Amino acid sequence: MTDNFETGRESFEKAIKSEREAGNIRAPKSTSGFDFNPAYSPEDIADNDLASDIGWPGEFPYTRGIYPTMYLGKFWTMRQYAGFGDAESTNERYHFLINSGLTGLSVAFDLPTQMGLDSDSLLSEGEVGKTGVAIDSVRDMDTLFNKIDLGVVTTSMTINSPASVLLAMYIVVAEKNGVSVKNLRGTIQNDILKEYMARGTYIYPPEPSMYLVSDSFRYCSKNLPKWNPISISGYHIREAGCTAVQEVAFTLADGRQYVKTAIETGLPVDSFAPRLSFFFNAHNNLLEEIAKFRAARRLWARIMKDEFKAEDPRSWMLRFHTQTAGSMLTREQPINNSIRVAMQALAAVLGGTQSLHTNSMDEALCLPTESSVRLALRTQQVLAYENGVADIIDPLGGSWAIEAMTDRIEDDARKYLNEIDRRGGMLRAIEEGYPQREIQNSAYEWQKSVDAAERVIVGVNKFRVDDSKEEKMETLRVDTALGDRQCEKLKKLRSERNNTEVDKTLDIVQKAALNRGHMFEAILDAVRAEATLGEICNRLRAEFGEYRESIVI
Repeated sequence: MTDNFETGRESFEKAIKSEREAGNIRAPKSTSGFDFNPAYSPEDIADNDLASDIGWPGEFPYTRGIYPTMYLGKFWTMRQYAGFGDAESTNERYHFLINSGLTGLSVAFDLPTQMGLDSDSLLSEGEVGKTGVAIDSVRDMDTLFNKIDLGVVTTSMTINSPASVLLAMYIVVAEKNGVSVKNLRGTIQNDILKEYMARGTYIYPPEPSMYLVSDSFRYCSKNLPKWNPISISGYHIREAGCTAVQEVAFTLADGRQYVKTAIETGLPVDSFAPRLSFFFNAHNNLLEEIAKFRAARRLWARIMKDEFKAEDPRSWMLRFHTQTAGSMLTREQPINNSIRVAMQALAAVLGGTQSLHTNSMDEALCLPTESSVRLALRTQQVLAYENGVADIIDPLGGSWAIEAMTDRIEDDARKYLNEIDRRGGMLRAIEEGYPQREIQNSAYEWQKSVDAAERVIVGVNKFRVDDSKEEKMETLRVDTALGDRQCEKLKKLRSERNNTEVDKTLDIVQKAALNRGHMFEAILDAVRAEATLGEICNRLRAEFGEYRESIVI
């Protein structure tokens, strides 16, 4: 370095030290607990190898993006997570979004559907259609996608324990409408491990649940070449309160567990790994989040190439969807949420996401209204078309701060992965409650920092306004009579279908579960016979049992 640079550094460090001792400057930390430098320099990345650590877009280890052209060739898929009430209401919202410029659908299911329950189950009472769309049968699925070309649209479905059943319904609807399953494009979340540690919509114990996931890998690798059979989700782990480093570590640890399990069932790694996809959170700290995405991409490439010996470069690529942070939306001054979402979306784009959902500003109050969801979509469109951030690939690549934080997040995530290995792998670690405790501790520390106003949440712990001066917003409410209508649909279905054929197919499902046979084909035949979601899942419950969470302290 030049003498002038060294002299300037000494002067800078002296000034910073003086101001810090006088209490005149802040000492901010990352969400992961490490200190940010006041100003980064080349010394912070002196150990980096330009070729092996940073490289070029589209080249291993993909730090700068998985495709050579990134957004110069194609923008990210613009999704909006949507679903409420019944299939008819949600279908209307989908057409509204498509007409507004949406390029990919993302289905939100209600709680009974997520738990493998029909709407007429006693456990479903009061919950039908509240947090997403109620889907009881293939008839509901057909209505959900009425007049939507499944051969053209790409669809993401946030469903986990009953994922195979919902994907089977989607396939049957495609067949009915003359769409080849080989042309279906999209993703089924199907990530059961994060449910045990962070979200809670599990049904079966871990072992049979992992078997169902692997069986869907097998089926999709042979029959749905354009479909992603899993979306390995760090999003919900982050929503539960983990840090950026923990999000990377626990998500990739889940990914490693799925790969190991699939290989143990006899699947060659390169037969399914190119279709693995991931799902991350875009949180509040812009620069840390950009570095997080880059670190995750690089770390996964090294895991797949070095640990699993994958030979297909597509198996090394971490393709991911991003959603802005729902947990950071506030009911206080909700219009501020639109600003938060814009900055979080910017982090996702600068971090190289393949797909993006932007939350609506009213989601801390209700399901999003048409006007708020349109603004959320427009946020993505402004990023794509107006402000130039998509015009240069990885524009922050080479930034001393970004590269140093990328290195730090990767290194710290690797420490977590080593600890998980020491405990016998992610499945064993979850059974012991290790990641759950780490997430709980991080969530507690975050909340303490907010309560003490060490972390400012605008409108919540600083810059508050009197409640009477809060701007009133239009809210969306689901019709309370929806549950009764869904029950009537089920009654009609059961009176019109061939119940003898349904029982026959359900027996085959249960036998396949008992023998660990080819589950997906059995479920697909049951769906074709118009067996309901709850009927299929109840047969699986009969063989697999139901999981009961241990208390983690």
